[in-house]
Amino acid sequence: MRVLVLGGTLEARRLSLWLAADPAFHPILSLAGRTRTPQYAGPELRVGGFGGTEGLSRFLHDEAIACVVDATHPFALRMRAAAHEACRARGVPYLRLERPPWRPEAGDRWHVYPDLETALEGVVRSARRVFAVLARNQIHALGSYPQLRFLVRTVEPLERVPANVEAIAMRPPYRFEEDLALLRARAVEALLFRNSGGLGGSAKIRAARVLGLAMHVIEPALPKVEPSVATVAEAYEWLRALRAGRSR
Repeated sequence: MRVLVLGGTLEARRLSLWLAADPAFHPILSLAGRTRTPQYAGPELRVGGFGGTEGLSRFLHDEAIACVVDATHPFALRMRAAAHEACRARGVPYLRLERPPWRPEAGDRWHVYPDLETALEGVVRSARRVFAVLARNQIHALGSYPQLRFLVRTVEPLERVPANVEAIAMRPPYRFEEDLALLRARAVEALLFRNSGGLGGSAKIRAARVLGLAMHVIEPALPKVEPSVATVAEAYEWLRALRAGRSR
């Protein structure tokens, strides 16, 4: 059974490896290509865009894809919409693997905003040194707040950043002890991040919690897509049931 796994997340890689270990499945992991040197040791990897809904629809047909698991980043809304529509047009079963968002714990200084602009307005009233975990194309917006000093982290080095931004390149997994040391070394006063959930990025939240830092969270109202599951194990079982003819 040929399964297209739309990736970019840790969950997508893990699911692809699970499927590759099962002779009943032939997974293809697809990455958008934003990272020039992706780390993946699975059997088949596709890098690059499809050309929108029509291009993805052609790919599903040409490659005889039996099912699509959309495990893209929670904020990759265009890819999600294209995948859902292409599957509907081709009659290919679709599953959304949507990891649960992070949630505050007792005592957290947690502030929620619908977008980056309003989040930055909240940050500027409460901190001066900020660890910002954002998409690469959002980092330029930080330059509009020269009174703040930002630390940003990306998987690959950035070619240019605003004058008030210090950029470091680090590959996941990110560990609690390392993030705690980083926040202390840079005298960070607040966190700014998108609520994308998952285990891979939770270390910074745990570290900020220990230090009692304010957490400014970008959490827009994202559309829900069905059917969906929350874990790699649930996605694997859904696919096994689909192959056995028990679900669709």
